[in-house]
Amino acid sequence: MVEGSMTQGAGRGSDMWHGAGVTDPGAPGAADPRPEGYTPTRRDLPVIGAGAAPAPTPTLVDTPSPVAAGGGEQGPLYVVGDVHGYLDELRAALLDQGLIDAGDHWVAGNARLWFLGDFTDRGPDGVGVIDLVMQLSAEAAAAGGYCKALMGNHELLLIGAKRFGDTPVGSGAGTASFQAAWLLNGGQRSDMERLQEHHVQWMSRLDAMALADDHLLVHSDTTAYLEYGDTITDVNDAITEALTHHDADETWDLFRKFTKRFAFRDEAGATAARELLGTYGGRRIVHGHSPIPYLLGEVGSEDGGDGAPQVHGPHVYADSLAVAMDGGVTMAGKLLVSQLPLPA
Repeated sequence: MVEGSMTQGAGRGSDMWHGAGVTDPGAPGAADPRPEGYTPTRRDLPVIGAGAAPAPTPTLVDTPSPVAAGGGEQGPLYVVGDVHGYLDELRAALLDQGLIDAGDHWVAGNARLWFLGDFTDRGPDGVGVIDLVMQLSAEAAAAGGYCKALMGNHELLLIGAKRFGDTPVGSGAGTASFQAAWLLNGGQRSDMERLQEHHVQWMSRLDAMALADDHLLVHSDTTAYLEYGDTITDVNDAITEALTHHDADETWDLFRKFTKRFAFRDEAGATAARELLGTYGGRRIVHGHSPIPYLLGEVGSEDGGDGAPQVHGPHVYADSLAVAMDGGVTMAGKLLVSQLPLPA
């Protein structure tokens, strides 16, 4: 989750985005280089992983669309918030919910599991997270359930860093590059060393949104999805098509739009949520992207820094029309795996 904010009903964060070649916004007389509504993360994020990385786990690239064996009933529905490379925390949370066993294999039968995106960056083993999700997708389908994933803005960031590197892009705030933005927003060199083409292909084909049991699942708490179509299929097709063009500026525009946040937070939040639900269906939006402590204003940025926040579960807000699922694992919060619908 790279910081950003919606101008509608969204207070701006205090941090500024820093791109390669951008004038220091704090310099005397410097004009504010930020595009309206765009405020990503601070400069001094740690980059982990200087040593040799372990070999990646073999995975399957494509898993057929899961259909319960014999057309049986669908199992319970679960969602996972942003993982950001925290593989051990993910394993523990899935094990606690009875979805996997101690060997990391699917044991939940016909259960349904959705990841809300942002598998990499900030934490130590993003590629390991991707490998596990791909593995569970195959195992769940074979058991009559499914494990699926949505595309987060950090998937777009990693795809861009891999494909385009230091190629300049028009950021709206001067000259930038995916490589610079990725490193400044928690990119792990060990992930890049291990990232293979089948990982990139898998990420580039992820859906951006889905509807499951009247829950509209998205990664980002933004209304930017409305710019890509009036149906879920249209939005997913438009974003997948854009990524097939292998165009740096087009990919950057996707990344920039899906860094925006807080669309459902303030006075106009419920109105924005109703607009999204009215367009795409569902009774409640479930999203990741904005860590709950940051969404609540308990910390000044998504990176925290003010001590470990207290996160006990998903955050329901916007007249109960929105559910935030990013528990802030990157700021020593909690990696959330929850069954839907939430208890009343």
